[in-house]
Amino acid sequence: MSVQSKAAVPVKLTPFGAALAGALGGCFSTAVVYPLDVAKTQIQASKGKSKDELSMLAVLVRIFKKEGIFGYYRGFWATMLNTFSMQYAYFFFYSFVRNSYISRLTRKLPAGAAVPALSTAAELLIGAIAGALAQIFTIPVSVIATRQQVGRQGASKSGESAEDDSFLGVAREIIEEEGVGGLWLGIRPGLVLTVNPAITYGVFERVKGIFIAAQVKAGGSDKISPMLSFLIGAISKTLATVVTYPYIMAKVRIQTRSADEDEAKIEHLELPVAHKPHHDHSKLKHPGAIDILTQVLRKEGVFGWYRGMAAQITKAVLSQALLFMSKEQFEQWALAIMILFARLR
Repeated sequence: MSVQSKAAVPVKLTPFGAALAGALGGCFSTAVVYPLDVAKTQIQASKGKSKDELSMLAVLVRIFKKEGIFGYYRGFWATMLNTFSMQYAYFFFYSFVRNSYISRLTRKLPAGAAVPALSTAAELLIGAIAGALAQIFTIPVSVIATRQQVGRQGASKSGESAEDDSFLGVAREIIEEEGVGGLWLGIRPGLVLTVNPAITYGVFERVKGIFIAAQVKAGGSDKISPMLSFLIGAISKTLATVVTYPYIMAKVRIQTRSADEDEAKIEHLELPVAHKPHHDHSKLKHPGAIDILTQVLRKEGVFGWYRGMAAQITKAVLSQALLFMSKEQFEQWALAIMILFARLR
């Protein structure tokens, strides 16, 4: 290999490299806490009201009694595919948009001037744009993974084969019932929820920058420790989850179609007998996130909006904190992969 080609070896992650690192880290963190993910999804989709039914421990025990250890990994591969594609798309767009914005700022500065830290508003906007683009491309896999985690409507019908619970089997069922557009169920609340990673990464980058600046000023390192990354990541994700949780719950209800049955029951009770429609479940108009939140508010009050939030925070915080803690390690591995490919070329 020539000296010139060696000089071309990347020393900094490109958007593709950053996306690969984020995707690998996301899969790792999701795999570690996956049983909690299954439990929190079932809690969010459940219509039970008792405290015991909303307990993550109770759900984990119930899953184990019914399905054994394999029940904790229902829809695992679909979720891994969803996590990889979502994280890859998010980190790619986030890195691309952020680098483009910083490059634009740099061109306006005098030669040699330091690039100022991005404002919180800029970080949130960049995160929201990246999240929206990632959602549009990856939400079909999310819909399939969510259906697999909670089990599909009518899954107990006689004559159904085990293959119906496969990734392609669930995808075929959704398309048969809803058309191709059914794969994008929950896209609207999904787009609203782009503020979740935006808040998470915006707060994380801001707080991390403050700690790094303090360390450098004291003559220390320009990097933070994995444990500090874990703590900042946990705080960032908790804040983002509390702010956006009602829409998270509504999105799960939409994707599992558990909200469709509630809508049908309400119409059946409210209309006169002569005007009660005979619902075809596959053609039922799906309630939106606002409809779901309104129904929950009427039946359970404001606290109903936060059903299962403890489970969501436990899973999300552990997963996100592990991602932040391991992200730099995965970035090093992604950089090594890029260098290997560059040398092979």
